[in-house]
Amino acid sequence: MRGAARARTHDTVNRINAETSLSAAAHLTCVGATREEVDAVAQDYWDAGIRHIVALRGDPPDDNPYTPHPGGYDYAADLVKGLRDVADFEISVAAYPETHPQAASAEDDLDNLKRKLDAGATRAITQYFFDVGTYLDFLDRVRKAGIDVEIVPGILPVTNFAQVMKFSAMCGTTMPDWMERLFDGLDNDPETRRLVAATAAAEQCRLLHAEGVDAFHFYTLNRADLSFAICHILGVRPNGETS
Repeated sequence: MRGAARARTHDTVNRINAETSLSAAAHLTCVGATREEVDAVAQDYWDAGIRHIVALRGDPPDDNPYTPHPGGYDYAADLVKGLRDVADFEISVAAYPETHPQAASAEDDLDNLKRKLDAGATRAITQYFFDVGTYLDFLDRVRKAGIDVEIVPGILPVTNFAQVMKFSAMCGTTMPDWMERLFDGLDNDPETRRLVAATAAAEQCRLLHAEGVDAFHFYTLNRADLSFAICHILGVRPNGETS
């Protein structure tokens, strides 16, 4: 995350922490900064009362191949270790149910997850997926590999099917046929797309909850209203009220 974007994120996280009852989690990446710069941002977060960091390798701008920043943290495991040296953060890292597209194999990808956890991460958040079985199969592999931390499923409400198709091809996420059928014929009907997106995501959460999952990470894509609607469908209400 580069200068101006990093400053905006810092200000937003601090406002959430100061002005609401929510516990904000700041995202930090290895991209575009030295270790000293990242450490300074982390220390500022700690001093501001932020206790949860999502530590990511990050992707370079303009779809360029990833190259570690000179003097920066090379990979997410290195970033996690560095954050541990700054303060006693809760640290979340990324996990990939369908394997990171740049990983040599599924086993290599799991080994990388282990490295991040061994470096001090406390839980993992998955890349988004659409079939509940994909997450459950991944969780089974994770447990068999001896990883016992919380694995939070990543949920992506789909409002632009063509855009998500393109992004999914890049990140290795399978788009099931049933998802395509849900959005068929809705290219010029954004209101119905939003209704379908909220319903599909809520049903995905319900199925996961039936399997014992009680925490979810929503990829909002700047559509907080849609995530709010999904939470409402699931019975989550403001001020901790449920129904």
